[in-house]
Amino acid sequence: MARLVRWYGSGPLHLLVLIASFALTGYALVRLFAVQPWEVAIWFVGAAVLHDLILLPLYSLADLSALSVLRHQAADASDRPTVRWINHLRVPAFLSGLLLLVWFPLILRLAGPYPGDTGLSDSVYLGRWLAITGVLFAASAVAFAARLRRVRRPGDDESRSAAGPGTAL
Repeated sequence: MARLVRWYGSGPLHLLVLIASFALTGYALVRLFAVQPWEVAIWFVGAAVLHDLILLPLYSLADLSALSVLRHQAADASDRPTVRWINHLRVPAFLSGLLLLVWFPLILRLAGPYPGDTGLSDSVYLGRWLAITGVLFAASAVAFAARLRRVRRPGDDESRSAAGPGTAL
């Protein structure tokens, strides 16, 4: 067992889950290519090009911009404990972007045959996506506020001095 962990880098359960996920992905690809091979191939190439050439530079720039906004803090703030805030922006932005990526034809009302084929209206998706995005950011803000409150609780001066200045969570 120790030799497997040294060779592979993780336990056997991780390897089993990884093999199962590759098997499921392979099965899905075989089924998709059997029905619409050209459309699936074009989609994969387009998704790779769109992600690597357009989206990756855009969200990397947005992440660097968010980091640089609060990078310059006052010098006297170094004696207070800090909470890492960037993931409280990254996670809801990622989830909102993922939802937009998956549902953008309906959110932007670009899915022409959808209402006719299903009998459902596509007019509710933009509002629902915006509401979900708002809830994600609000929940992240509440979690961030709770972490700040836990770190800066009054009367914890002894525990803060023992942990050292600028302790990050």
